[in-house]
Amino acid sequence: MSGFGSTPFTLFRRLALGAGLALGLAAAAEAQSPARPAVQALEERPASAIFIGNSFFYYNNSLHGHVTNLLRGAGETRPFRSTSVTISGSGFDWHDVESYFRPNAVGSYSFDANNNIVFNNNARLFDIAVMMDCSQCPIHPRLSAVFTDFARRHSDTVRRHGGKPVLFMSWAYADKPEMTEQLAEAYTRAGNDNDALVIPAGLAFARSIRERPSLNLYVADKRHPSLAGTYLAAATTYGAIFGSSTEGNPYTAGLDADTARFLQTVAWQTVRDYLGTRRAGN
Repeated sequence: MSGFGSTPFTLFRRLALGAGLALGLAAAAEAQSPARPAVQALEERPASAIFIGNSFFYYNNSLHGHVTNLLRGAGETRPFRSTSVTISGSGFDWHDVESYFRPNAVGSYSFDANNNIVFNNNARLFDIAVMMDCSQCPIHPRLSAVFTDFARRHSDTVRRHGGKPVLFMSWAYADKPEMTEQLAEAYTRAGNDNDALVIPAGLAFARSIRERPSLNLYVADKRHPSLAGTYLAAATTYGAIFGSSTEGNPYTAGLDADTARFLQTVAWQTVRDYLGTRRAGN
């Protein structure tokens, strides 16, 4: 008999019940824990990309252009061709991704520094497709199922044309910070379901706001990015796609050096925390 008046059988039963409860709580906690990205890096360095989205991409002279300028600032001599296909206010289901991979259509020619036309004869039109849904669609009660459906459809389409799908995790509205966690969960799960890399731009916005709240990443509507917001998104995209930091990169998009360096650091810290430190394949 124990000093608490319990028989050995009663004590064993209590211990067993306690262990079962602990296991159940642990399982419940695991089920509710945030999803972690299964894809941490691209298997090879992309030489071309198409950015498919909406005004979040095209604000401030387009996200893809800033990513290219960061590559140039890093002294990258290998080619990187990119284009942006955006529709104002669009969601995943507005885009006909199949049509963007038509031979001799999107990306079939470009212009060099001297404005000479260059015809691109590529066996694979785009190595990666960076795709973003509308800013609240992944977490909207009536549109989240559409997000899930078209994340799968578009990922399948991109793969069918020899490319890799990449999902762009967008940011919370300035006055709705709770969107950060919700969007992160939705995009991470969609990335895992479709074996796609996820760019954690929304998490980078949240980190920047937490560490330097005086730096405004938004324009007046509290949704679209300021130049600082676009630069942060571009630096995060660069880090996720190429697996390296932009810290010290001389390209600042016209921002002052201190602001640019802060955003470069925030972007890389976010990528490292979310994806790890694996580098994109060479």
